[in-house]
Amino acid sequence: MEWYERLNEYFPEHEMKDPDHFQALIEDKDVYHKEETTEYLLLYAEFPTFLFIDYLLIHPETRGKGIGTKVLNKLKQKGKTILLEVEPVDREDEDTVKRVHFYRKNGFKKADRIQYRRENDAGQVYEMNVYYWSPDDNEPQRDILEKMAKACAEIHNFRSRRYYGREVANPDEVLTWKQH
Repeated sequence: MEWYERLNEYFPEHEMKDPDHFQALIEDKDVYHKEETTEYLLLYAEFPTFLFIDYLLIHPETRGKGIGTKVLNKLKQKGKTILLEVEPVDREDEDTVKRVHFYRKNGFKKADRIQYRRENDAGQVYEMNVYYWSPDDNEPQRDILEKMAKACAEIHNFRSRRYYGREVANPDEVLTWKQH
């Protein structure tokens, strides 16, 4: 799976799914889709009320040419809320800064009321941020939390015990509502 190798080269190891998990999602989960072109690779789930972008990779030679924006605009045309996970900005890692800038430039907001913490295979906790775009500018973050919980349960945890020996993203454990 050449596409898997490309993802694996770009995304941190703790964010990657097992190749067999990907295959199961693509083949057995009706809501999960893979789009691959010479310019980008997109893996996402389409639920009745929202989309969850699992991975978006713009091929290095086409970055900075508006491809990512075109992909997002195509998804926005479906008229559903779009959710995705983004690593927190690390000033020492320019890619994290660029990613956040890219999503913000494309109208995505950080769900600052949602804390999202997962564990890697070694049991180390890492944090991700939930970003969203909504056709309804005033969509409550409580609704975003519910949608993210569904993505965790149905995508990240799909047969996860078989591939990882554990539930990798139990929504009740990894998602927390932050009080202001």
